[in-house]
Amino acid sequence: MGSALGDILPLGIGVAVSPFPVVAVILMLFTRRAKSNAPAFLAGWLAGLAVVGVLVLVIASGVDVAADEEPWAGEAWLRTVAGVLLLFLGAWQWRSRPKNGGETRMPRWMRRLESASPVMALGLGAVLSGLNPKDTTLTVLAAAAIARAGLSTGESMIALAVYIAIATISVVAPVALYFALGDRAEATLNGWKVWLIANNATVMAVLFVLFGVLLLAQGTWGLAS
Repeated sequence: MGSALGDILPLGIGVAVSPFPVVAVILMLFTRRAKSNAPAFLAGWLAGLAVVGVLVLVIASGVDVAADEEPWAGEAWLRTVAGVLLLFLGAWQWRSRPKNGGETRMPRWMRRLESASPVMALGLGAVLSGLNPKDTTLTVLAAAAIARAGLSTGESMIALAVYIAIATISVVAPVALYFALGDRAEATLNGWKVWLIANNATVMAVLFVLFGVLLLAQGTWGLAS
């Protein structure tokens, strides 16, 4: 299991440092439904990661990718394609960042969070973790790495749980801070929100490029070997 955990650790960190879900959960903590919406968002976030991860493990189990002694070419191709996609998204994010100190506007869906219901918060959490390009790609790759390790079903579930825990740290932190400190956490959370909104495009561009280069290198190395 050790090698699988080593493979999924950087992928989980890559999901954890995504600014948008952190901003979304912080915005929910400033609403009158904070105590219901924030946990609902967190539950949706966990569900999105779990569904994608389990689905990939089930598919990989049917293909029996762990049975081959040679490296699985499908994973190498997956990493190569994912690397190219992330590099493309990184370039797009860099071009879309505010120029000359321009103000960053929150997306429309973020401005609607003040009136969100717990059901909407649950769905939004699931969408942000399970259906966005970067995080879904990283989760698919993490599950593929776990499947490739040839673990038992129980060990695979433990490894996937570890990945989800790592990927969720940044979303759990604001919620835990809010419930621990209450109103005293507002200044800290607001500071996080302002910084993340202002620097979202730059942060995402850097993340896309870093993980794009990493996955492209791993994929091409796997195809060449």
